[in-house]
Amino acid sequence: MAQTSEPTRLIDTDILVDALRGITDAVDFLASLQADTALQISVISAMELIAGCRNARELSHLRQFLQQIKVLPIDANISWRAHELMNSFFLSHGLLIPDALIAATALELGLTLCTKNIRHFQMIEGLEVSRPY
Repeated sequence: MAQTSEPTRLIDTDILVDALRGITDAVDFLASLQADTALQISVISAMELIAGCRNARELSHLRQFLQQIKVLPIDANISWRAHELMNSFFLSHGLLIPDALIAATALELGLTLCTKNIRHFQMIEGLEVSRPY
């Protein structure tokens, strides 16, 4: 994997699920990003993927997949930003904890969030969101 520039994007769980299922648009999108930079995801996405595994074979496949990806941890700043987002958007928009943590990670690190679920995040001021396919 050639790394020619600093990563500027955070990949949401839904795109990773599509790639693991072999959906061409997702596989092609991730491959195009990997050509220029490291792929990165929130640790929350990694945990969501683990929770979706139905057996040891799927978990083993997932572990191999995740070896190609930089998994970003949750720190105190991300935690507090996610708390603020939940306080602001849980009742009004139904923001869920995993999405708040993923959005907070993108906000705190100045990353564009790549997701198919634009509506989950569109109300968050300052969050750059992109639907890649």
